[in-house]
Amino acid sequence: MDDKTQVTVSWVPDILDKPNIVVEVVYALAAKQKLLRLSLPYGTTVRQAAVQSGMQAHFPDLDLHNSPLGIFGKAVSKPDERVLEEGERVEIYRPLIADPKEVRKQRAAKAAQAKAEDAAQ
Repeated sequence: MDDKTQVTVSWVPDILDKPNIVVEVVYALAAKQKLLRLSLPYGTTVRQAAVQSGMQAHFPDLDLHNSPLGIFGKAVSKPDERVLEEGERVEIYRPLIADPKEVRKQRAAKAAQAKAEDAAQ
């Protein structure tokens, strides 16, 4: 028998060993909300899940390639890089209709005016 033993090493990347993951993608407007459950390949990013969800079929004006995204209420700064994990919920955020600071100022001014009117009576 020969002193040289032939060894064959087979390497399979982790991504091929792992099954699909199940995640949810959600989007909501004041009058309509949609939650979609998806089975996606391990290694799918937040942005890929949003695009692959088909959410645009339900909300045609939605721009999934540029919309801000988050997971469980926390914004994801790099959705094109952040890989999803089993059971996570991707949230598609919509632009604010009004600046929250301005809305608070208007509400405070209205309350102050109502208080002044009550005091004058």
